[in-house]
Amino acid sequence: MTTSFLLIVQIILVVILVIAVLLQKSSSIGLGAYSGSNDSVFGAKGPNSFLAKTTFLIGFLFVSNTIALGYLYSTSAQSSVVDNMVESTHVEAPTTPLQAPKSDASPEAPAAE
Repeated sequence: MTTSFLLIVQIILVVILVIAVLLQKSSSIGLGAYSGSNDSVFGAKGPNSFLAKTTFLIGFLFVSNTIALGYLYSTSAQSSVVDNMVESTHVEAPTTPLQAPKSDASPEAPAAE
């Protein structure tokens, strides 16, 4: 129940964060062109400082929610993928006969005259 609620909050935070980032002015103006007047409700500086603070706050909430979701999902998992692995297989490794390596100059070989 809690993870479902936090997942819904996560999706809402993502949408709000994307909108807040797109509304800010950038070097290429982007969608921030709609906030050009100095006679705005946000004061003489315009909405730039308000949007920056709002973006920071929403980003902080997003990261906090992500950490909480990760913690809740990790504690709710009772088993791991490793627990379900097959321990033995029916594939046998090829065997090679154990022989001593043959060398050309062995001390036991008779010397040729």
